[in-house]
Order: sequence, then structure tokens, then C-alpha cells
Amino acid sequence: MLDAVHHVAIICSDYERSKRFYAEILRLPIIREVWRADRQSWKCDLQVGATQIELFSFPNPPARPSQPEAQGLRHLAFAVAALEPVIEYLQNQDLAVEPIRLDQHTGKRFTFFADPDGLPLELYER
Repeated sequence: MLDAVHHVAIICSDYERSKRFYAEILRLPIIREVWRADRQSWKCDLQVGATQIELFSFPNPPARPSQPEAQGLRHLAFAVAALEPVIEYLQNQDLAVEPIRLDQHTGKRFTFFADPDGLPLELYER
């Protein structure tokens, strides 16, 4: 019935800052960027493998509680071949990365960092 995740939508507080973060720091290619005048909103589609991140701006979006365990989307996880090179790269971009953890159920290693609005982003080693 369901084949794959097509996209994940993120509403940001500062569009240009978040676009730089996802497109330049995380190196996600921009598929398209459009200004939606009727909504006073930018929309930027970014490629992540076979799926996309839709980055939105809206005038004065309300803050969403995300800590410690608010209802709704908890975090966005990215698969990586190896944690250490990605962690080193992110730290060189002045991003804080949590210590590596071990998934007790799969035996896989993972860690977290955050986007400019504090959305938790996970790196999960394949």
C-alpha cells in the first residue's frame, strides 16, 4: 500500500538561515525554490536520496515544543555509512553533536545534532 516516504515538511523561523543549513552545511541539493505570494511563504524542496525535505517559511509561525518528549514528529534521522567523518564535518561547522549511542535493539550506532530551530536530527549508521 505505502511504497516510501515522499517528503518531510519543516517550518522554520528564519528561512535564509535554515536554507543555508540544509543546502550548504548538510549539502542537500535544492530541487526547486518558490515564493508563494498568497501565503507569504517560501518553499524549498531539498533532495535526500529518494526522498525530499520541504522547507517552509511562514509569517510568525508559533514555536513548537520539542523537549523533552512532545507529541508529534520527534526527530528526523539520516542514514550514514560511518558516523565519525560526518560528526567531524559537523563539528568543523561549529555544530554541537551529542556523544555516540548504541541502539540496544539493532546494535547500530547513532547520534543527534540540531537544525537552526532546534529540531533534533539523527545520524544513524547503516
